[in-house]
Amino acid sequence: MTKVYKIHNQFKHYEWGSSEIIPQFLNIRNKSGNLPYAEMWMGTHSGAPSYIDMPEKKHLSELAGELPFLFKLIAVKKQLSIQVHPNKKQAEEGFKSENEEGLFFNAPTRNYKDENYKPEIICAITPFSLMAGFRDCGSIFKSFEELSVKLPQLKEIINPLLKTLEKKMLAVFFRLLYNFSKMELDYISNIISNTEEKNCDHITPEQWRMMKNFSLLYPGDSAVLSPLYLNIIHLSPFQAVFVPSGTLHSYTSGFGVELMAASDNVLRGGLTPKYVNISKFVSIIDYNSCIPDVLTPDESPFFFYKTPCDEFSLAVMRGSGGKNNFPIRYPAICIVTEGELHISGLQTDELIFNKGQSFFITGEECERTVSFSGNYSLFAAASRAAYAKA
Repeated sequence: MTKVYKIHNQFKHYEWGSSEIIPQFLNIRNKSGNLPYAEMWMGTHSGAPSYIDMPEKKHLSELAGELPFLFKLIAVKKQLSIQVHPNKKQAEEGFKSENEEGLFFNAPTRNYKDENYKPEIICAITPFSLMAGFRDCGSIFKSFEELSVKLPQLKEIINPLLKTLEKKMLAVFFRLLYNFSKMELDYISNIISNTEEKNCDHITPEQWRMMKNFSLLYPGDSAVLSPLYLNIIHLSPFQAVFVPSGTLHSYTSGFGVELMAASDNVLRGGLTPKYVNISKFVSIIDYNSCIPDVLTPDESPFFFYKTPCDEFSLAVMRGSGGKNNFPIRYPAICIVTEGELHISGLQTDELIFNKGQSFFITGEECERTVSFSGNYSLFAAASRAAYAKA
């Protein structure tokens, strides 16, 4: 029989998070005042497993087993690092290698926390911005060429990059950029941070502002010029972007839900005080130009965001007073993001969940149809098989 359990979740207090967004959303008090709440994890991942009361406190995995996905709330006040996630083979090899090196699991120099790959989808609750995927070589060339014209002091440094872009050698361009000396990188940051915004045809005001901000926050960082070679994407509420393994990206601002394969493998390449291993970082990047598709839901009560992954799928449900059957028959985690949700059709009294509350719904077949009603919005995370058989 299908059952529903309220779940309790743990937080990650990374320095790029917001001290206000998640506490206000969940209607909880930030006891320390300025402690950043970056993420809330929902799932069975050992890094911060959810738990349930039934009636004693138990980890969700004791009821659900190990779920193949990890679901999160994410609040970005300051941009995340430039980063990339491994594919399955890279994750297995990297995890084995770092184990053989004798790295402790929680060592700050560790990149691979598990053997799993980490594609992910980010969906906006509020307006959300990110950089993701390489622009095409022609566009990158025009931007860097214009940079060398507007800032002739950088021409000598930039010219080798332009030569690789002319030959459409994106991997060589990127590796060359990341092999600049500290003196060259400091010089680039100093020039950009002390330059007023220029009137350009191939560098937007937003790109100028981002480069200047990065130069001030992380002087001498290889990723200061990332707004010129990555796509800048803005999402409205309920819009989403899928980020495959190997795709270079950085979330820059906003609040949303994030769903991924159950992994915590991250390789960073800059814009962060955390450990950066450039050789490992550049070795797992996909150097094909791509513009990630923005997925926009229609007005139906249930919308499924299509991704190619078997491990996870994301859906949004919206109610306006009437009843809608919950279409998933496999284990799912849901979080209410607006309004008040009423669940009926169970062998219990009607359950009510309010904004910020999350629950686990079992996947057993049931004699009764489980119905959702009320004025609400929620996101549901499950395996792709769950939606395929719904």
